[in-house]
Amino acid sequence: MSAPFLWIIFPIGMGALLLLVGRERAVSVLGGLTTGALSLLALLIPIDTALLLGTASFKLQGTLSVLGRSFTLLPAHGLLLAILFGLAALWFFGAESLGLSRRLIPLSMMILGLLVASIAVQPFIFAALLIEIASLLAVPMLLTPNNKPGRGLVRFVIYQTLAMPFILFAGWLLTSIETSPGDVALTNAATSMLGIGFALLLAFFPLNVWIPMLFDEAPPYLAGFLMWLLPLVTTLFAMGFLDKYSFLRGSEQLLTALRFSGILMILASGLWSTFERHLGRLMGYAVIAETGFLLIGLSLANADGVQAVFMQMIPRGVVFAVWAYALTIIAAHADSLRFYDIQGALRVVPLASMAVIAAGLSAAGLPLLADFPARLILLQELATKSPTLLAAVMLGLLGMLVGVVRTVSAMAAAPAEAAWEAHEETTQRIWLGAGILALFVLGVLPQIINPLLKNLPALFSRLGG
Repeated sequence: MSAPFLWIIFPIGMGALLLLVGRERAVSVLGGLTTGALSLLALLIPIDTALLLGTASFKLQGTLSVLGRSFTLLPAHGLLLAILFGLAALWFFGAESLGLSRRLIPLSMMILGLLVASIAVQPFIFAALLIEIASLLAVPMLLTPNNKPGRGLVRFVIYQTLAMPFILFAGWLLTSIETSPGDVALTNAATSMLGIGFALLLAFFPLNVWIPMLFDEAPPYLAGFLMWLLPLVTTLFAMGFLDKYSFLRGSEQLLTALRFSGILMILASGLWSTFERHLGRLMGYAVIAETGFLLIGLSLANADGVQAVFMQMIPRGVVFAVWAYALTIIAAHADSLRFYDIQGALRVVPLASMAVIAAGLSAAGLPLLADFPARLILLQELATKSPTLLAAVMLGLLGMLVGVVRTVSAMAAAPAEAAWEAHEETTQRIWLGAGILALFVLGVLPQIINPLLKNLPALFSRLGG
């Protein structure tokens, strides 16, 4: 058996089969157990290493050829697969108590398999096609039945589709550069094409207005899963380009553009959060800011930057899962997620409200919460480069903090005679309590995830060297 079959073809096929299952609980259990088992296998079974099972030997091959293209997973990919499939299992198990298993899990398993394929495919330029297919599969998941697609969903599809030809054309130019490395015109053209392609894929400012719209239109749990996974894998795809081509990671203009784009995304998100009156859109701005921090880590083009990118992976998945889960519960007990409709939410769904507040504070970089350790590394790096850039990022985080404070004010606004009645179900309370606890554990004890992260920089040895 080969590793690409196990972590690419199998989840795609399992997702297709789950489309035929009609019960929410069955879909949640099957999806969660499958991804959880794949995560555990990635931890326990090394890729391309012979194992002795009694008198027999077993080796999980790292390469699989399909239609002339090879998909290669390296031993260093094992921990990355464990993290991705493990976090996906948490999302899938949580979906059942929200009644969203059938909408989320089948298509998300197929998306996850395709995005893993985008990491493994050789030549890796074909990753752009796989990311595009994954984006198209997200459309029926996000589309509300019997409703027309909203503006956010339409723009998402347009921007993801427009990015593909730019990246494919850049790949063609990069092939020519390998035979003519001294051609300055070709390198400039390839860099420009790549910049435009990734600006569309990662929703650089001002191409990110569709993200808050998406959280306004689709259930937060569905949009949250996509916005956790897609930008993260796309960033890893971009890191592959920087690692492979020395002229890219050595280009100060490109790295400066990435850094300024990330800072601008954080600053703009913070400023808009200050005035936003919709809880879903606030989470959308936090997604933009999180991607901005990924870009800052990418722009460092050194070992600290690579480590900071990987340090954000697990907190990002946990924070978004807790936030989206809580928002979905609040939306089920309110007419909408606008501030005037969620007044008094602290008395109706207190644990969900506290989860939203805790996740928002973590995204704002508050100490002792999950996002703080990775934030601290990046802020220290920025401080050595420019106090002005550091001040801009701090201003963006301050704006996000103001948005959380305004959220608390809206949730607490209720008539004095209003009764305190917790309407969360028992299962929902368990998930919310565990999620809030995880945010604090990851902030206070960030070293507990180090065993999962320490070998990941080996995936980009030249970039992190």
